Amino acid sequence: MAYVIAEPCIGQKDNSCTEVCPVDCIHPTPDEPDYDKVEQLYIDPEECIDCDACVEACPVDACFAEDQLPDEWAQFAAINAEYFTTK
Repeated sequence: MAYVIAEPCIGQKDNSCTEVCPVDCIHPTPDEPDYDKVEQLYIDPEECIDCDACVEACPVDACFAEDQLPDEWAQFAAINAEYFTTK
């Protein structure tokens, strides 16, 4: 099970989570070309190792274990995965 970045990240894109991720599965980073084109950051479900580091680092409480996503943000699991299928 992967972690998911949900709605609180939209418009924030605080990079605290990218700095603590041990496997660099959160994108885009500020140095990637599409950083300014997206509204939020995304976690690659294939690369995520479920370490929980992003949850503690996120200042807007946008990171959730997939099975703990609030119902109103359930669609963000697919949104995160879809970002990586278009890469």
